[in-house]
Amino acid sequence: MGTNGSTMLAPLRQGLPPIDPARVSSSASCSLPARFEAVRGARKFTKVTLGDWSLGDRFDDVALVVSELVTNALRHALPDESAHEIPDPPVRLHLMRWPGKLVCAVRDPSPESPGPFDGDGDGGGHGHGHVGGNELPFPDPTGTAESGRGLFLVDSFSDSWGWHPLAGALHGKVVWALFRLS
Repeated sequence: MGTNGSTMLAPLRQGLPPIDPARVSSSASCSLPARFEAVRGARKFTKVTLGDWSLGDRFDDVALVVSELVTNALRHALPDESAHEIPDPPVRLHLMRWPGKLVCAVRDPSPESPGPFDGDGDGGGHGHGHVGGNELPFPDPTGTAESGRGLFLVDSFSDSWGWHPLAGALHGKVVWALFRLS
């Protein structure tokens, strides 16, 4: 399920927080099918990868964030077409480790923002994240709405998060979350 190395990660780095790409010490990536069972696979991949990197003690927080990012990608970013018409792979999880930092990034085929940021509260991913230096408010800052809690949790459990549309041959966007490592 996984691919180690940075070949797939080069286009993703353009939207990540300013971290020297040459200093990435480890990276792992896996493609996820367009099925909600993929969330379980993403958690398993994260557990194995963090264990290999001696970061197993960070699994609970990182896995919660990975679960939310993958769920949002599957729920909100995939076209309504049947599974055989969705590009393969429709969603991809990337884990990247730098000295003192871990980034979880989920790529999906939609160029749309992770959620409505106009305060209308109609669901989707939301955020107090950053895009182009602008702070993005949560439509429901209490996190009590039935929909839209995912990115509230991402914001609560990670040190920062954001998203960036992809350019070039890859279409869609990357939503990332950064964790500081002690």
